[in-house]
Amino acid sequence: MASIPEDIFFASISQINQKLKAREFSAVELTRAFMDRLEAIGPRYNALALPLRQEAIREAKNVDDDMKRQRFRGPLQGIPFGAKDLLALAKHPTTWGAKPYAGQVFDYTATALKKLSKPGAILLGKLAMVELAGGPSYRYASASLTGPGLNPWDRTYWSGGSSSGSAIAVAAGLATFALGSETSGSILTPSAFCGVTGLRPTYGLVSRYGAMPLSWTLDKIGPICRSAEDCGLVLEGIAGGDNDDPGSAGKSFYYTPQYAPDLKDIRIGFAQVDFNEWADPAARADFAKALEVFRSLGVQLIETKLPEFPYGPLINTVVSSEASSVFEPLVQSGQVDQLADQKQIAGLKAGLEIPAKDYLRAMRIRSLIQAEFREQFELIDVLLAPARFGPANKIEQPLDRSASDRPTPATVGLGALIPAGNLAGLPALSLPCGFANRMPIAIQLVARPFAENTLLMLGRRFQEHTDWHKRRPPLGES
Repeated sequence: MASIPEDIFFASISQINQKLKAREFSAVELTRAFMDRLEAIGPRYNALALPLRQEAIREAKNVDDDMKRQRFRGPLQGIPFGAKDLLALAKHPTTWGAKPYAGQVFDYTATALKKLSKPGAILLGKLAMVELAGGPSYRYASASLTGPGLNPWDRTYWSGGSSSGSAIAVAAGLATFALGSETSGSILTPSAFCGVTGLRPTYGLVSRYGAMPLSWTLDKIGPICRSAEDCGLVLEGIAGGDNDDPGSAGKSFYYTPQYAPDLKDIRIGFAQVDFNEWADPAARADFAKALEVFRSLGVQLIETKLPEFPYGPLINTVVSSEASSVFEPLVQSGQVDQLADQKQIAGLKAGLEIPAKDYLRAMRIRSLIQAEFREQFELIDVLLAPARFGPANKIEQPLDRSASDRPTPATVGLGALIPAGNLAGLPALSLPCGFANRMPIAIQLVARPFAENTLLMLGRRFQEHTDWHKRRPPLGES
């Protein structure tokens, strides 16, 4: 049996796939090595919901058989990955991270997982998540059936939610990539806090069939990877129309870096106040360096700001209304009281009392936001801002309490880009860009709908000039 070098656990999709083709090790050997690592290290960070060793090894044997016969099925063939535990896998538990659903088993598999099985990607296990994907709100990192997601860079800090296990697994080298989901920040936040690369696709680009519904007009499935390049390869594998998802855009995605536009033609909007005043003081130096990297690439940097809307209250109204509708049986049965977070319990109950006129008003204003973004993207191609203004929270810190007592800056920049981008259904990419107080920080890029290739091109160029995405957490030392 071949010994799997430590570097392989942090290698790119293309690197691993090439080594499999060259028979440097078999898919079975690779899968066993990743499974050993996932089962040994995953629980240390509360990242693992369900290991799938037997199923993974069976799939790996099929990959080895194909490769022996020169049946090459693309870059994802033989690549070990994990999936957030809101994606159904037939005949296996899908807990949604919540005690009331601990024994839940479906007889079907999520479309995204079926799409990845076709080229021979190997599912290692289901990964931990915040209960019910965090909806409509929660106060503590411990709001999960598996306990709080512990950051691989320092276990006294949070991994971010709700795709906590997905970001942990990639950062710690427990899986080459992972699937997460985002309603309002659940891919970008854990990616930023754990120092990995996360892509939130355009609403409707990736089927949500077989995924837990939280907010049917906001939910999106996307990849968490080590690099923008890997995000492009995974997105190509999972995107596409699906009649089983009423929100499907009916579009495919092809990762085409060979057709990248000239960087001097790319217009990037940013707000200097985000980097100078809103950002945590400990993060400002590396945020400034990230901005300078983009400037050095030759892009046009243009000062801008978000259209003025109450993004936070709007997205809270939409998520609370839709989540409480989805989970009305849970509330009415009284089982909602089994959830771990009291704020979430109260939020689900309160959401049932939101008047229809308030929800409809929020949706009308949401259409105005989408129109404003369409106008903004006539003047610029991409928005650039910190993904979060600082590093991860301490595990015990209430998530609804500010980590800082610094005065609020007078000027508003792009600080509400996560709720704004989600309300408008826009794609976003989180890129590691440095550290603050020894914890990762990240920037985000946001573009018009279905402009993922533009984001990935910029992310790839940024990562060609930086090495933040290659940094590894000090596992066993934190």
